[in-house]
Amino acid sequence: MYECLTCVPKVAVKADGSDQKVTGHPYYDTIAVHVVNASSVELIEKKDGKVMYTDTATVSADGNALNNKFTDTTGTQPVTGEITSTRVSPGTAGSHAMSGAWRTEKVNSVSSNGLTVTYQGTADGLKMSDPNGNSYDAKFDGKEYSITGDPGHTMVSLKRIGNDTIEETDKRDGKIVGFSRMTVSKDGKSIQVDYTDKERGTTTTFTMEKQS
Repeated sequence: MYECLTCVPKVAVKADGSDQKVTGHPYYDTIAVHVVNASSVELIEKKDGKVMYTDTATVSADGNALNNKFTDTTGTQPVTGEITSTRVSPGTAGSHAMSGAWRTEKVNSVSSNGLTVTYQGTADGLKMSDPNGNSYDAKFDGKEYSITGDPGHTMVSLKRIGNDTIEETDKRDGKIVGFSRMTVSKDGKSIQVDYTDKERGTTTTFTMEKQS
């Protein structure tokens, strides 16, 4: 068996390599878990039969580091990357080496199409687009606007705070799933983003640098 206790909702499926049905997930409705060997596991997520995400997780020889190589195909182009996590707690006795709790330590690489986003100000709102086919054209009126190209059917609403800050709220099925606060630097060359994942109760802060 394979269990993901921090997935929303939680996942518990047979780890036999076949597609197992799951419900309640916006970007996949089946997951296949293949135990490659004693230290590596491959996961393949699909929606309506289309592969949406592939992840190969490999545990280090000392059992304290986890390397994830992923390919995200939810958009028009695949986004690839590699992430390293450190062990927080071990799995139960006799379980696979990947079992236990892990904390993301470093994002080693992400393909450029997964890091690039374009914003364009309008008279009363903001347009967003990325190389993977996702976009929105929303106004600063608090109303919900759809993200075109998003297979998870996310809705976005915007609020402008002063001259340099925008707050974005993301919803799915009427429920808030994420909240972003984006603040442009005084020199206009970067944007600090504070993102709160409402489903998992986590926060992430990162900086976007202006390309042109």
